[in-house]
Amino acid sequence: MTDAVRVEAPGVKYGADYIEADYTYQNTSVHRDAKGTYVATPTHTKYTFRTQKKVPRLGLMLVGLGGNNGSTVTATILANRSITQASTVCLGNGPEGEVYVPLKSLLPMVDPDDIVIDGWDISSLNLADAVERARVLDYNLQVQLRPYLEGVRPRPSVYFPEFIAANQADRADNVLTGSKQELLNTIRRDIRDFKENSGVDKVVVLWTANTERFSEVIPELNGTADNILASIKRNEAEVSPSTLFAVASILEGVTYINGSPQNTFVPGVIDLAHKRRVFIAGDDFKSGQTKLKSVLVDFLVSAGIKPRSIVSYNHLGNNDGKNLNAPHTFRSKEISKSNVVDDMVDSNQILYPDGRRPDHCVVIKYVPHVGDSKRAMDEYSSEIMMGGTNTLVIHNTCEDSLLASPLIIDLVILGELFERIQYKTEAEPTFQNFNSILSILNYLCKAPLVPHGTPVVNSLFRQRSCIENVLRACIGLAPLNHMLLEHKLARVGIDCQETGSSKASKMNGHLIQSANGVSQTNGVHETNGHVRRPSDEAEL
Repeated sequence: MTDAVRVEAPGVKYGADYIEADYTYQNTSVHRDAKGTYVATPTHTKYTFRTQKKVPRLGLMLVGLGGNNGSTVTATILANRSITQASTVCLGNGPEGEVYVPLKSLLPMVDPDDIVIDGWDISSLNLADAVERARVLDYNLQVQLRPYLEGVRPRPSVYFPEFIAANQADRADNVLTGSKQELLNTIRRDIRDFKENSGVDKVVVLWTANTERFSEVIPELNGTADNILASIKRNEAEVSPSTLFAVASILEGVTYINGSPQNTFVPGVIDLAHKRRVFIAGDDFKSGQTKLKSVLVDFLVSAGIKPRSIVSYNHLGNNDGKNLNAPHTFRSKEISKSNVVDDMVDSNQILYPDGRRPDHCVVIKYVPHVGDSKRAMDEYSSEIMMGGTNTLVIHNTCEDSLLASPLIIDLVILGELFERIQYKTEAEPTFQNFNSILSILNYLCKAPLVPHGTPVVNSLFRQRSCIENVLRACIGLAPLNHMLLEHKLARVGIDCQETGSSKASKMNGHLIQSANGVSQTNGVHETNGHVRRPSDEAEL
C-alpha cells in the first residue's frame, strides 16, 4: 500500500509492518515558590511511537441498531461525512504556502466502506422499516436502500423498563430474558458469533440506544471489578443494560464506546477495563448545541468577555426526545450538557476570581411534529467593559441523527486505530498501549471520560488539536503551533529596505517589489491588509 503522507526524517522508519517514529514531547512544569511566584520549567520526554500498518476488516456492533442513529448510520455509512473522512489537517509549509491533507492520510485507517455492521435493538423492525420509521433520509433514498436493508434484523437486546422512559414499552418486542448473568453470557456469545460468522478481524461495540437514568454508585455494588461482576451474578437491580454491554465487551476484549450520557462506566467497569487492558470511551455524542457551546464559551472567556448566564433550549420529535421526556432520563442528559463550560470558565481567574460559574440552564422538550429536525435556541448573556452587557442569541435547526452518525464513524475508526498504536519511553523501554480510557476521542464526546487525575478538557479547539498532534507525533512531526515565525521576524539581509517611496524585500525566496506600500507575491497584491489579485484590477 502506498503511503499518502510520508515523513523523511532520521527518527522515522517505514517498515513492512510498522511505522516507527521518535518524538520529543515538550511540556511545561509549573509550581509556586515561597513568595507566591509561578515558576515554569520546560520539560522534555523522548517517546517512540509504533503504528501497525495492516488495517483490519472491522466489525461494528451497535446497541440500538434499529434506532434513529443506528439505522441512519447503517444506511448512509458509504456517503456520510466525518472528521476522519471529510476533514483536513495542516501538514506543513510548501512553496505555495500551507499544505493541507486529509486527516485519514496521516496513518493507515479503516475505510468506512469496509465496516461490517451488526447489533442489538429492543425493536424487531428490520432496518428498512426502521429507516422509514425514523424519517431521517429522503424518501427516494429509502426506496433505493430498501433491498439492502430489509434483510437486516437486530439481535434481541436487554430491556430493563426502570432505566428508561415508560413510553418505550411499545417498541420493546425484541428482548432477551433471563438473569443478568445469563444476559451477560448471551451478549458475549453474540459478539463471538458475529466475529466468527462475518469474517471480521476485530470488533468495536458502541452504545447508541436510549439514554438511561443514572445508576447509583455504591462501592459494595459497583466500586471494583470484582464487585460489579459479583453484582451481575446476584442480579442486582442497579446494574443497567449499558453496563452489561460494557462488561460483556471488556470480557471479550473489544473496545466499548458509550454514545449516551448515563454513567455506564461506574468505577467497577473502569477497573475491569484497566485490568483487562481494553479500551473504553465516552460519554455522549457531542454533535450540535453542545459542540457550538464548547467553541463559543472558549471564545468569550479567552477574549476577556465574562459569560454570566447561558440558557439552552431544545425541542425535538424523534425517539430520543420521546425517551428524554421522562424526568429521570432527562436528568442524565442535563448533567452531560451542563458541565461543558467548566474548564473554560476555570481557566480565567481574572474574570471569575471567586470561582462562581455562570448560571446555566438546559431545557429539552418533546414535540413529535418536528421529528428528527431538532431546534436549539441559546442565549449567552455576558459582562463586557465598563459594566456593559453583550447578549448573543442563536437559533440552530439540525437533523439530529445526521449530526450523530458521522461521530459514530469517527469514534469507531479512531478507536480501532489507537488499538494499533503503541509507545515506549527511555524510562519504560517496552512498547505498551495507551491508557484504557481512550480520552483522545473526547473531541467527539459531550461528557469526556478521562483517567483518574487527568484534567477534563471541553474546549473543542484543544480537543481537536489533541487528535491532530497525537497523530503527527506518531509520524515524528512536531505539533502545530500556528506561530508562523518565518513570516513574522525581521532577519538580516531579508529585511525590507526603504529607498525613497519604494521598498524591495525578499521573502521565502520570492523577490517582492513594492511601491506606495503595495506588495506583490505570486500575483497577489496586499494593500492595507486587503488582498487583491490582478484579475480584480482588470475590473477596476
